[in-house]
Order: sequence, then C-alpha cells, then structure tokens
Amino acid sequence: MSNKILVAEDEAHLRKLVCDYLTKSGFEVVGAADGQEALDLFYKETFALAILDIMMPKVDGLEVLKEIRNVSDMPVVMLTAKNTEFDEIQGFNTGADEYVGKPFSPAILLARVKALLKRSGVNFDNVLTIEELSIYQREREVRVNDKKIILTPKEYELLLHFIQNQGKVFSRENLLSSVWGFDYEGEERTVDTHVKCLRAKLGVCGDFIKTLRKVGYKFEATHEIEG
Repeated sequence: MSNKILVAEDEAHLRKLVCDYLTKSGFEVVGAADGQEALDLFYKETFALAILDIMMPKVDGLEVLKEIRNVSDMPVVMLTAKNTEFDEIQGFNTGADEYVGKPFSPAILLARVKALLKRSGVNFDNVLTIEELSIYQREREVRVNDKKIILTPKEYELLLHFIQNQGKVFSRENLLSSVWGFDYEGEERTVDTHVKCLRAKLGVCGDFIKTLRKVGYKFEATHEIEG
C-alpha cells in the first residue's frame, strides 16, 4: 500500500520544510509549486494523502480539492494563512479532512497526517517486513536476514515503490514516472538495469520482483507485509 504524499504549496521554503520533515518521518513525498502541477501529479501518480495550500497560482487549493473529490476519497489536509471560520467551513464543505492554519508546527502536521492515514487504513509505520526482508524507512536502510544491504538512492526508491504496491503490475514507463520523475528523459532500459542490480543485492529476496514478459514488473512474496 502506498504511503506517498502530495504536498502542494507555492512558497518554496515552506514546501521544502514540509517535504523534508515528512521524508525524514518515512514517507515518500512529491512537491508541487502550484495547483495545476498538483493536479497533473495527482492524475499521473498514486498518492495516499494530499496536503494542499488554499492560495496557489494557476489553480487554487479548493479547486484542486474539488477535482480530486470527483474521482477520489483520499485524505486531504488544507493549509492556509487564512484562519477564519468561513474558510474552514468552505474547506470542509468541499471535502477536506483536516484544516491547518499557518504558521504551524511540522510535528502537529505530521500527527494530523498519521491520524488520517491510520483512519484510512494506510501503513505508515517505520519498519516494513516481508519474510527475510526489512525496510527501515526513516533510516532508508534495507536488511535481508538482518544483514544490511547497500543500495543506491534509486534502487532504494524502486524497492520501496514495489513493496508499497505489492502485486501491482508496472510497465517500465510507469516506474520511470513514479520513481525517476515524470520529467525524466533517459531510456526505459535503465529500469531493467536497476531491477537486475536490486535482485542481485537482495539475494534470497531478489525473486520477489517478478518479470512479466512484454509487460513490466511486479513485487510479489509469499506472505503479507508486516509493519
């Protein structure tokens, strides 16, 4: 199950602060600088939760929320400098799950995010364990049979993406978009190279990554992920 979070905030320093804090807390985070970029990302990738600033250029947060609600019931937290009862009511009436006024504590925002994800049944715990494989998300550390495995940043992100979406089939194009970013301009074969290296490093757990000929890849193990 994905724990990827979309953070849409036009103030670059605040967007970085929130993204960095959530990343250090074990989440996979994607930032957007305006409402249109947030919508583009929403339709391109799979998110467990969105954090939307209300006052954004191109498309404001409420409009983004309305469009999300047309197709998804994923949890949404609204961020805004406005702190009036009217704005809160408007946000909740549009479908917001939480409303956080600026300035705010990143720790409080994190607590709200975790509470929403817990109610939605999303696994946000630090350690993901599946058979002999363990991933420590805050530390970005991977162990097989309790032995630390050294992965490159992209190998780690690819493995985490597979695990969070166990059983889901991904084409090379899907993986490039989700792991390398939608603006990546390299060759699709880089996915094959990373999968080959990842399998080798994972040893007995390498076979969890299945190849579907002419289709792509999926992650599948005997037992469910614990965390």
